[in-house]
Amino acid sequence: MSGNIELLTDTLATAKSEGRSALIAYLPAGFPTVDGGIEAIKAVLDGGADVVEVGLPHSDPVLDGPVIQTADDIALRGGVKIADVMRTVREAHAATGKPVLVMTYWNPIDRYGVERFTAELAEAGGAGCILPDLPVQESALWREHAEKHGLATVFVVAPSSKDERLARITAAGSGFVYAASLMGVTGTRESVSSQAEDLVGRTRATGTDLPVCVGLGVSNATQAAEVAGFADGVIVGSAFVKAMLDAPDDAAGVEAVRALAGDLAKGVRREA
Repeated sequence: MSGNIELLTDTLATAKSEGRSALIAYLPAGFPTVDGGIEAIKAVLDGGADVVEVGLPHSDPVLDGPVIQTADDIALRGGVKIADVMRTVREAHAATGKPVLVMTYWNPIDRYGVERFTAELAEAGGAGCILPDLPVQESALWREHAEKHGLATVFVVAPSSKDERLARITAAGSGFVYAASLMGVTGTRESVSSQAEDLVGRTRATGTDLPVCVGLGVSNATQAAEVAGFADGVIVGSAFVKAMLDAPDDAAGVEAVRALAGDLAKGVRREA
């Protein structure tokens, strides 16, 4: 079975044709539980997200801020495994028909086996992977298997990325390019970095046709509208996790992320 890279590509193209940015949400698998995480992800997609990234919890998430680290800790204490991540992808995609990616550090894939991971992700209906710590020059094996199974390979660029690196990433990547708008770890910010617009422009200047989506810092509709003014997609993670952490119970958390997705969906349409 082939993965859903075409669904991802079509979804982003449809948003562009509607004159808006796509809303891409992130939530870790297994948070607060495997079943609870699936319900939350379905709620985010039903609420207005176009695409979702399912995080594979990691014991040392070096690029994630305290909010996502807390959620990862909860998931890991609950015993979340790669099989649970695959089940989350399968059920979220089956219930909504929307593209679902996995965001993961490289080490778990390396240990699990690249062929096994890509085959299972494609079979689950996954659209691809975001690999924030996989250097593009070391990605040939992954890309070979991802391409074979119809999966997108999304690389992360940052304001510190040199133009040469941006060109290599846009040449090697597929699906979209993840532009990290702030240096350092993830988290919600008071204002979205002014470096983000410059980074999007530099990435597009490589001549790529790939959509450029901005993450790290967006937490409300006003910020989403700001980023939607220059990016093809707006990626929101910590704000969804925080909404669940702040909720009095799991059911309230699901409704909180559904409402936040609706609010952010207005933002990317610049109705905020």
